[in-house]
Amino acid sequence: MTQQLHTDELFNLELIHKYDKAGPRYTSYPTAPMFHTGINADTYAASLKRASQADTPLSIYLHVPFCDTVCYYCGCNKVVTKQRERAVPYVEALLKEIDMLADTIGNTRPVNQLHWGGGTPTFLSEAQIRSIMTRLHERFVFAEDANGEFGIEIDPRECNEETVRILREVGFNRMSMGVQDFEPEVQKAVNRIQSKEETLAILEQARAHGFQSINIDLMYGLPHQSVESFDRTLSTIIEFSPDRIALFNYAHLPRMFMPQRRINEADLPTPGEKLNILKLSIDRLLAAGYIFIGMDHFAKPDDELTVAQREGKLYRNFQGYSTHADAEIVGLGITSIGYVDGAFCQNVKTLEEYYEIIEAGQFPVFRGYQLSEEDHLRRHVIMRLMCDFALDFRAVEKLFSLNFAEHFALEMGELRDLAADGLLSLDEDGLQVLPGGRLLIRNIAMVFDEYLRNRKEEVKFSKVI
Repeated sequence: MTQQLHTDELFNLELIHKYDKAGPRYTSYPTAPMFHTGINADTYAASLKRASQADTPLSIYLHVPFCDTVCYYCGCNKVVTKQRERAVPYVEALLKEIDMLADTIGNTRPVNQLHWGGGTPTFLSEAQIRSIMTRLHERFVFAEDANGEFGIEIDPRECNEETVRILREVGFNRMSMGVQDFEPEVQKAVNRIQSKEETLAILEQARAHGFQSINIDLMYGLPHQSVESFDRTLSTIIEFSPDRIALFNYAHLPRMFMPQRRINEADLPTPGEKLNILKLSIDRLLAAGYIFIGMDHFAKPDDELTVAQREGKLYRNFQGYSTHADAEIVGLGITSIGYVDGAFCQNVKTLEEYYEIIEAGQFPVFRGYQLSEEDHLRRHVIMRLMCDFALDFRAVEKLFSLNFAEHFALEMGELRDLAADGLLSLDEDGLQVLPGGRLLIRNIAMVFDEYLRNRKEEVKFSKVI
């Protein structure tokens, strides 16, 4: 049951300091560091053929890697270029991959979810976007507009009213746009100059053209941010009144992400100020009527995310919190990740590899992970914790035919420690995450991560707060 909370209930500074460590975001389980090259084009093709016999819906993720300008905070896989012609061979390869996918999995399963991510999908021309969407609709059966979620990430700096109109015309009904921060000093420091006016104009045009849900991304922990400055950005966002807000924690990892080396560490807010910005953000968003969905997601009470959580149908994938938990995911384009026939599968990461493999008529999958029975069990437990902030032991026992306390004897001991610290309440039938544990839900989920427990080599994860 989704319920509105108060900032003081969620933001327990003592617990945050005690449990402030790095950990997975659990957009998958097992997590991506466990992926291996035993999953390849051949195993993926076999999975697709088996999946063609299923009758559950499909979700399609399509990755467009190009960006016109690099944002220094970004840790995404991207190709930064002002040469728009570089998208021409990519679109051609995508069309071939769509055909290969449709030829193998068939078109009997309805597509009820589509997401274009990046990079910046609106780097493509309107004609290129139209050609890809036309091919998708020719080769797959899409759910009716009222019943499907068809979203695209856009850069307001690259869009105008005609772009918005065409995006809606070709079938998109959800939109996500990055903002991060409206303060000029912050924008200059991260190389993302974006005015309130152009952002608001696109939001208003999206509403006018019938987009059903609009998400805005914000980021705290960027250079020159303070409680006072971020409060101004929050005031503007709340006035915009988007349906969803994602409030991301900036993780400064310049050794891993080269663009971040252009950020002056001395300009970053102190850890204390960063926590104060988070507390302020939670306070302002809750006061404005948004529901805290989990981790970094907030949504209005009538948004599909909130409704899905209320009905126990929320789940997580590589785009974060999502709906349509019964859908298998197929990925298109470089770096995209799918989940088909009980296995994760990821496409190659460079354009050169992608073009060569597609031209050879093969799927560009280079790694993944086939889940075991134990993996499916732990994936289910972690998923429900991350989405429901609760776990019904008896429901798990019925679904997987086991005794929860016996199977998870080691984990139960750790849960009791978390309960003693006030992160959760625990009895023989299940657990309930307490308000103070909600921001630390990753810590609770980590209890059930068998691979994290047994991992010998260090893997870099972001801090939980």
